[in-house]
Parts: sequence; structure tokens; C-alpha cells
Amino acid sequence: MRQRIVRLTLVGGVVFLALLLLLATCGGSSGESGEGGTAGTDAKSRGATAPASSASPSVKPSPSVSGRTVLDVPPQYTTASGWEIVGASPDIAFSWPTGTLAYLERTADRRYRVRTLDTATGKLGWRGEARQSLDPESYPRLLTVSRQDRDFFVTWSYGKAGDGLAPSETFLSIDVYAAADGDRHHVELPWSGAPAVTASGPDIVVSDGDANVALIDPVTGGTSKIAASELKYPKGCTACRTLTEVIGQTGQGLLVGGAREFWVPGGWYSRDVAPKGADPASGVPTSVAAGMVLAKWQPEKSSKRAATHELWTVHDAASGKALVSVECHRPAIQPGRYPQAVVPPSGDYLIAGNLAFDLVARKGYCLEDEDGSSHVTLASVTDDGIAYGARSVRDAEEALAGGGVPVVVDFVDGADEPLPRDVRLPVAETTGVGIFRTTDREDRAHLIGYPRAD
Repeated sequence: MRQRIVRLTLVGGVVFLALLLLLATCGGSSGESGEGGTAGTDAKSRGATAPASSASPSVKPSPSVSGRTVLDVPPQYTTASGWEIVGASPDIAFSWPTGTLAYLERTADRRYRVRTLDTATGKLGWRGEARQSLDPESYPRLLTVSRQDRDFFVTWSYGKAGDGLAPSETFLSIDVYAAADGDRHHVELPWSGAPAVTASGPDIVVSDGDANVALIDPVTGGTSKIAASELKYPKGCTACRTLTEVIGQTGQGLLVGGAREFWVPGGWYSRDVAPKGADPASGVPTSVAAGMVLAKWQPEKSSKRAATHELWTVHDAASGKALVSVECHRPAIQPGRYPQAVVPPSGDYLIAGNLAFDLVARKGYCLEDEDGSSHVTLASVTDDGIAYGARSVRDAEEALAGGGVPVVVDFVDGADEPLPRDVRLPVAETTGVGIFRTTDREDRAHLIGYPRAD
């Protein structure tokens, strides 16, 4: 594949007094809201209020605001206009159909609330009531789940309600907000051990890292539990009963994987949908996103590249049908965590690590050197088939933080072109606006929206 892709010593009373004056005038803002709010205790509440005239994180609908942050960005975007949020949470979530972005802000009393924003205009939408995280030192996690053609923003935290509780009394605190208007359900789920929470839809799936799960309906807040003993295993699959794990959820049910092979109980089985050229008993699912499953396979043992390569395939989550595949070098050391699949609002493309798939043209690309010694790690992709990433980084998060050598990839030929070293990459693009992150000298996170260049 083509790759273009000081120590200062202050002496004298005058200088000392000047230093005190400087410190007094540069106290800075904490970026926290002075608004408290009260946490709702009902099972279902409105949970949202109209936009406030002022709040922190602050929103700066540039270009006319002096002192606004201006980043170096890819040439596909313009910094002449846009919007900016100061002090947003690490996690953000999107409702693609409406172009709504959700983030968390921290209140003055160390609680948190959900805020929404129209990505096209930068205008604030509804905001949730201030809520308490079970881990007061960290933001709750934030994600999106879709059910019945409706999007919901979900926040969750895990821990104990107070001191002196037994380990068995740990639980998840979950709030589910309708993306359209902030209508809220609150769910408390007793849980032992660190939970894994996913939302590939249509339910919120809580797993123990193995095969015991709880499902939460985002529409009603209803909860149901499924024990590992209740799973139905494919006939003749001995590897399915080893290292059994719930990977996520499809529209047809849970996606379950074993040491090798994977299946949807009562639905399809990986051995029956193996891609051409793969050993049908070797499939391992790595990610579920937007109605698709990304899996890796071993090539048939008779293949010339069976010892050096792996076959990566995108499957339709409803039927298991293999849609498009590509071969990549097998890593010298298997990663402890595979890259998560990322799909743009259109659903026409999928990226994960150094993999890129055009789901319309049925093309797959492995962005690595011929000998597999170096590769591109992709971080985001747009509706028109432009992907952004970097070389010489460990993962997408490092690429988005400004690490490595930034690149842009066009799905027309799968070649990567280098970008200027200081360019920041978009986290995502929606409504024609690229979403960017940066951190200032006060360690405050900035979330910035720049529109596409004409």
C-alpha cells in the first residue's frame, strides 16, 4: 500500500512585591458553575430545564469573541467561525439525527449535570438537574443508545452510597435522558465487581466482563438480568464454552463470544457466516457499532499468508452476513484491548485502528507498511469518506491528543497524506461541523466546533 502519508531567582523587595501583585491578579477561573440545583429522587422526572443565560462550561459562539481559542486544523475546516465550550467532560455523546451533542459540566458543589448543544449553531439546548456521582473525584461516564428510532443519552457511575457498606452493596447509578427533550429515568442497579457498560442498542447492557448481564430498556427504565447459565450455545462449538463473554447487543439479541467463534443466541452463528478465505472456526468479535460487528479471523491453513496475517471482516449485526474484508499483518503481541469501531452519521464507513472500510463500495484497507512494521491509527471519519489519524501513536486517544504524525486518509484509494505536525484532529464531524478537543494551561478541557471550509 502507498504511504504518503528556567530557574528564576528573585532578589530584592521590589521584585518580591511585584510577584505578589502578579499572583493576586491571575487567580483564574475554575470553570465551575455557581449553580447548584437539586438531584431528582423520583423514578421518572422531567430532569431538564431550559437553557440558562450563562453557565459554565461557557460557550463562545465565535468569530467575534476576542481571546477565543484558535487551533491548527486540517484544511477541510475553517477557524474563521465556530463555537467553543470551556470545561467540558472527557466523555461526549451525539444524537446523529438531530445534530445534538451532550457533555457533562461540574457544578460548584461537585455534582454534575448533562448539557446539550446544537452542533450546527453552537446554541445551548436543555440541561439536566445536578446529580451526584458515586465517584465524586471523576465524571460519570456518558454514552448514547438508540431504541425505537429514538436516541437517549446515558450517564452512569459505580460505587457505594456511603461509608461502611459491604462490598455486595455496591451499585450502578444510571440516568437515561431522551436526547430530544431531556426527559429522564433514574435506575439503581446492585452490582458486584467492576461493570462493563455498553450501548450498541437497543438496550443498555451491563456486563461483569464474562457472560452475566443486565439489560436496561432506555424507554421505560425497566431492568432484566440474564445469567450465563441461560445462554444457548451453538451445537458442536466446544470453544464457545471457554472464556465466554457478552460482547454487546444486536437488534436480534446479545452478541456472545467464546475463546473462538461467536454467535447470537437463537440467531446466527459465526461458523455459518465466515468470510471467504477464513478458517470458519477461528472468528473473534472485537467491536459492535451501528448495526455492524467487526471480527478477526485466521486465514485458511492452506493460505500462503496464514502464518503472518489475519483477516478482518465487517458483518451485518442482524444477519451475521460478511460485508467486506481485508488482510493485515498479525501483531507480534496481541493487544489487551482491541480498537473500537467508529462509524460516521451516515453509516457508510467504518474505521478501527489501522483498518478502514468503505461499506458502500465494499472496499477494505489495511493502513500499514508492506512489512507491517509501521501503521496509521485512525481516530475519526466523516460522511464523505475522509478519515483522520496519526502515525507513531499507541491508540486513537493519543492521536486526538496531538501525538504522533497526523495524517488524512481518503477512501478513494486508501492512501494517507501527512498533515502539518501541529494540526489537531477532529473527534467527529456532524452537521458539517468538525468537533475538536484541546486543553489550556489551567488544565481545562476545551471543546471546539469549526465548520467545513467552503
